Amino acid sequence: MIIPRDLLVEKKSHFFEVKKDEYIFLEDDPASFYYQVMSGTVKMSSYSENGQEFIQGIFKAGQSFGEPALFGDFSYPNNAIATEPSEICRLPKDSFFVLLKENFDIHWKFNSLLSNRLRYKSILLKEISSYYPDHVIMTLLKYLRDNSSKDKTTQFYVPFTRQQLADMTGLRVETVIRTVKKLQKDGKLEIKRHKIYLN
Repeated sequence: MIIPRDLLVEKKSHFFEVKKDEYIFLEDDPASFYYQVMSGTVKMSSYSENGQEFIQGIFKAGQSFGEPALFGDFSYPNNAIATEPSEICRLPKDSFFVLLKENFDIHWKFNSLLSNRLRYKSILLKEISSYYPDHVIMTLLKYLRDNSSKDKTTQFYVPFTRQQLADMTGLRVETVIRTVKKLQKDGKLEIKRHKIYLN
């Protein structure tokens, strides 16, 4: 957990429940709060002019979202939406910065976290512009595996649907479905009960 619950309580954070598909904040809303997922899952996404969704990130229990807008002092660049019933923590921006000043170890965590997110964006942009779909999908799956907390000695279960993988990469879902089948045929991944596992 990026910030322990007891510390969030101490700083008088507000904890609230959201339903599946409920918006937590909207693109262009002022960045006034720090948000952390206590349980459930939240996605941050934006939409193209033709309505195609592009998922910027999916955040699970213990992870924070939307904080680059706090550090950069700009409006939220994406929508934040619960993908399942979730508990969310909200802490006012000023209190968040006080917390960081008082807890250097947590401040350091955010430096590492934001650096890794920038690396992910850089890798993905390079892949999308330079390579074929199979290379893009494999790079994404390997990144997800390498940055998960799962045991690296076992097969990695990909906790995302084909549609979510499409939304993360900007590919069409039909392209992702075909590509996953090809990668299975090439022995680079396995499909068990419609779930993707990376070898």
